[in-house]
Amino acid sequence: MESLKGLKRTHYCGDLRLDDQGKEVVLMGWVNKTRDLGALSFVDLRDKTGITQLVFNKEDRESLYQKSKEVHQEYVLAARGIVRERSAKNPDLATGDIEVECSELRILDVAKTPPIYIKDDDNASEEIRLKYRYLDLRKPRMQDMLIKRAEITRLFREFLHDQDFIEVETPFLGKPTPEGARDYLVPSRVNPGYFYALPQSPQLLKQLLMIAGTDRYYQVARCFRDEDLRANRQPEFTQVDIEMSFVDMDDVMAMNEELLAYLFKEFKGIELKRPFPKMSYDEAMAKYGSDKPDLRYGYEIHDLSGIGQTTEFDLLNLSPESEDAVLGINFNGLAEKYTRKKLDKLASYAKGIGASGLLWLKKDKGEISSSFNKFLTEDLIAYLEEEMGLEDGDLAILMVGNRSKIQEYLGMVRVHMAGENLTFDPDDFALTWIVDFPMFEYSEEEGRYVAMHHPFTHPVEEDIPLLENEPEKVRAKAYDIVINGDECGGGSIRINNADLQNKIFNLLQLSQEDIENRFGFFTEALQYGTPPHGGIAYGLDRLVMTLIGRDSIKDVIAFPKTQTASDLMTQAPTSVTKDQLDELHLRVQLDQ
Repeated sequence: MESLKGLKRTHYCGDLRLDDQGKEVVLMGWVNKTRDLGALSFVDLRDKTGITQLVFNKEDRESLYQKSKEVHQEYVLAARGIVRERSAKNPDLATGDIEVECSELRILDVAKTPPIYIKDDDNASEEIRLKYRYLDLRKPRMQDMLIKRAEITRLFREFLHDQDFIEVETPFLGKPTPEGARDYLVPSRVNPGYFYALPQSPQLLKQLLMIAGTDRYYQVARCFRDEDLRANRQPEFTQVDIEMSFVDMDDVMAMNEELLAYLFKEFKGIELKRPFPKMSYDEAMAKYGSDKPDLRYGYEIHDLSGIGQTTEFDLLNLSPESEDAVLGINFNGLAEKYTRKKLDKLASYAKGIGASGLLWLKKDKGEISSSFNKFLTEDLIAYLEEEMGLEDGDLAILMVGNRSKIQEYLGMVRVHMAGENLTFDPDDFALTWIVDFPMFEYSEEEGRYVAMHHPFTHPVEEDIPLLENEPEKVRAKAYDIVINGDECGGGSIRINNADLQNKIFNLLQLSQEDIENRFGFFTEALQYGTPPHGGIAYGLDRLVMTLIGRDSIKDVIAFPKTQTASDLMTQAPTSVTKDQLDELHLRVQLDQ
């Protein structure tokens, strides 16, 4: 193979235009495609910026022409030549008005036939794409993602630097702590039998930086969670971590509205209207069945608790003492789309997410039909028309059961139906704050209250007296920023008093020994003068996915893992040798 000695790249493959006619240029990249037209040979050369057509003329330079015929897809080339106007222009290429007539060609490396096509519409399976990720990343779409992700990260840094935030790196090797997802544990060779934990987030460390007087901190932080993976989750991810001293909720939220407005303006050219709307957790769950509602469309949940008075249908006729509820959504204008077959499929979807089933009623061309026809009455239809705004062409979906559970199920049905039936402008962004979260939720599995966010969140001051006897009523000083149905960031005001922090730990039924072993260093730090402080963490992967319009988080991470947390490219995780285990004083025992 030939070397680059004496040759320097002058332009990228996507740079050249008609204004560059007559220039001698040197381009380097990969062979995207070759064509032979007899007297002329063409090579499309590609790099991260685009494609330029190279031309080799048999009559002028026969040896160079013959050499060009040796190259194949994904060969790595360097070429020197003169820019000229193309006779047959390509409107689909940014460089489609020009070509480079070559005077020199060097083959820098050869390539086997790749297992995937290097083009955006390759349609390769996800498994193949991840196995050959280095080839997948050559695609224009993926190169564009890497560039845009870097730009978004740069904009975060620029804004925060201008607002006097200090970027501080915190360690990866830390102390295992309870609550939240499982930690990834790292055995210590020099301290046999002891383990570090990879950080789920830099939570305690950023609070310690506030105690240390840093005042304004940020970090583009790598985080790790050993949890069963769901859609758009990864075992390792990136968050933009921000913390501020001497602030309350309104201060943190106002600063972050400025940050997001700057980000959207600089990256998307979109002016966000401020202040952003706010919605309580209870309202979000009641209206949308989710604490991260997509507000680009309606389909609100209606409380139909009075429906039992309009029908003899026992399922809907709940007693006043019942803790169950009847809730429903009017899917405006979808009656005609949903045949009986599609409604049966929707019912199967509902059962698949955990619901016992659903009821439906549609009003189409003046005709009423439903899954409970024999119980229909004029009063019931009038009730639904009044309570749900049911009109001709509408489809009503109803569920009966525990209120909080069917709110959640209807919320998922709402998103499912929107995904099947609505299209969105890629520049339509609905942002809202979700506030007034419950401080705690009761875990039936553990038989105790657990922190809804984390145990360092400050309760709303007027709710502190409720901690002892009515903890379920206590609200947290927490806030999430939701964009188009995704929680893109979340944070809270933190506890800055050791007594209150210990009171929360005790309510969570952590023993004094647990508190001391796991958080002793932190509760001691709280005793040396802690400013009021709070912050927020943005899921960078999820935010990039939202801003550039991708559906999968794997499409915005350079080297993602599968749903089983494995890396198909490097084959991680893998077994290790006995010598390596012996060094760590470990023994592997697999369950039989």
